[in-house]
Amino acid sequence: MKYTKPPLAIDEQINLLISRGISIPDRARAARYLSHINYYRLRAYWLPFEESTGNEDHIFKADTKFEDALTLYIFDRKFRLLVLEAIERIEVSFRTRFAYVLGNKYGSHAYLNPDHFKSPDKYQQCITSLQEELNRSRETFIEHYKSKYSEPELPPIWAVCEVMSFGQLSKWYQNLKYHADRKAIADVYKIDERVLGSFMHHLTHVRNLVAHHSRLWNRRLTFTMRIPRSPAVISESFNPHKERKIYNTLAMLCYLLALMSPGTTWPARLKGLIIETGLVDPSVMGFPDKWHELSIWKGNA
Repeated sequence: MKYTKPPLAIDEQINLLISRGISIPDRARAARYLSHINYYRLRAYWLPFEESTGNEDHIFKADTKFEDALTLYIFDRKFRLLVLEAIERIEVSFRTRFAYVLGNKYGSHAYLNPDHFKSPDKYQQCITSLQEELNRSRETFIEHYKSKYSEPELPPIWAVCEVMSFGQLSKWYQNLKYHADRKAIADVYKIDERVLGSFMHHLTHVRNLVAHHSRLWNRRLTFTMRIPRSPAVISESFNPHKERKIYNTLAMLCYLLALMSPGTTWPARLKGLIIETGLVDPSVMGFPDKWHELSIWKGNA
């Protein structure tokens, strides 16, 4: 089938929405939003208000307002910023642990020894990607190393860990040969090293979604994560029946932040955002019934 739909001017977009049953009492306000937020991007936020008719007429349920879609859009934007805040804290911590454990055990350039890693092919891919990152980098500490030292050619592990991408760091960790090394990095988080590796891989996917301003609140995630069996406070807080929803990610973020920073306000702020936005149905995010009564969301993790 050939695509034949023509582009629509802002006024035509508004007329189309009204014809499908959405209430837009303030056309000027709607026009302002549609001038800065792509119609196609906003469409994802009014889909929950469409009737399920089995065809493509996209008729809205009775009493649906343009403001309803905006409310979900604004919620998702605030939600993504909260998630990004948590990921930043955990990513920085993970970089620190990787460099600290390997550096103190094997020396300043531990990562240059392929004997510490399982797959030679994956190791070579990681080294090549790291070299490309270093060649692009204009970080002062990288420039300083290049200007002062000739051997080894690459900077120490605590410097390169700050340059490699989060996705690359996850691959370096998962390719570590020795269980003891992976465990030493994971022990500070009190979770199994396999869980940590799985979660970091999963988190790079979520981070990329957030970085590209993609819808997050009710998305079906491509990469799942291994659900931990211990400690009990988090194992009982997951929803194994909704592994492709964002809830399990949030539960793990909540646990790790509480461990890293006791007294963190992040769980309370996230809970408050969800509760105060009445149009948000937590179940579409994978939240279990009575989730707010779980210890992890009460600040008792």
